[in-house]
Amino acid sequence: MFATQSVHVANGAAIGGYDAVAYFTDQKPVKGSPEFAEEWNGARWLFASAEHRDLFRAAPEQYAPQFGGYCAYAVSHNYTAKTDPEAWSVVDGKLYLNYDLDTRTEWLAEREQFIADGQRNWPKVLW
Repeated sequence: MFATQSVHVANGAAIGGYDAVAYFTDQKPVKGSPEFAEEWNGARWLFASAEHRDLFRAAPEQYAPQFGGYCAYAVSHNYTAKTDPEAWSVVDGKLYLNYDLDTRTEWLAEREQFIADGQRNWPKVLW
């Protein structure tokens, strides 16, 4: 469960306006549209279609990125950093974002350990 203040917002929306559901259904980042917006957990989420918005609305925890959308590598190292929507991974049905593609490559090399470390640090890393 995310705390209200725990969602990283960039460009006025969670994930910088990218569609959280598309990472699962399209297996790629897709820009969302204000036409298909949803407010959840203190942030505005944008989707590429009404179908994606409705899927998110029904199960937001299933689609929202881990660690509030902050860089999974950074959280594993006990700090927060912004993310690049193009630097993403789905691991065990969960979405993780990274600062950039180089950081993603490093994160993937030891992802199990970084996920475990991030889970220990989250959400206290925010304070």
